[in-house]
Amino acid sequence: MSDAGYHYPIVLDRVGIEALIPHRGAISACQQLTIDTPHDYRGTARWSLDNPIIEGHFPGMPIVPGVMLIEAMAQLAGAGLLRGDPYVKTLPSDSVGVLAGVRNCWFKGPVLPDTDVSFHIHCRQMAPVLVQVNARIEVADVEVAKLDVVIAYAPREQLFAVPA
Repeated sequence: MSDAGYHYPIVLDRVGIEALIPHRGAISACQQLTIDTPHDYRGTARWSLDNPIIEGHFPGMPIVPGVMLIEAMAQLAGAGLLRGDPYVKTLPSDSVGVLAGVRNCWFKGPVLPDTDVSFHIHCRQMAPVLVQVNARIEVADVEVAKLDVVIAYAPREQLFAVPA
């Protein structure tokens, strides 16, 4: 499928992101997403000090857990792929993108709550239903993490089937 019908950049606010992905509550921190090309995105996330996940990590010296950075990156990439990648539009409508693997992960500095965190994301189609996602994460233009993950698409019924 051609990207001729897409006009980049595509800018989404929190409401626009939530219209694409199901995440809500404490797990959802994505604030903004700019889709520069079908495979290159910039986004921001922010975790409040009163987020129940932050409150427990660690009492007295709160930092955003690394797993939350991975989750936000996957959410931003997922929203970017759904809105800006013409190929993803060719997948069956019941397809759901899920985090399938963390290939490489480096945390270079702490991320404090109530801080804007910038994500620079590049996606590459590896197979018909697999996407490699690479991200550089920054706070105030200082790199705090580098992540490489894989997102897989599968039919919703396959993912949420109850084992016998």
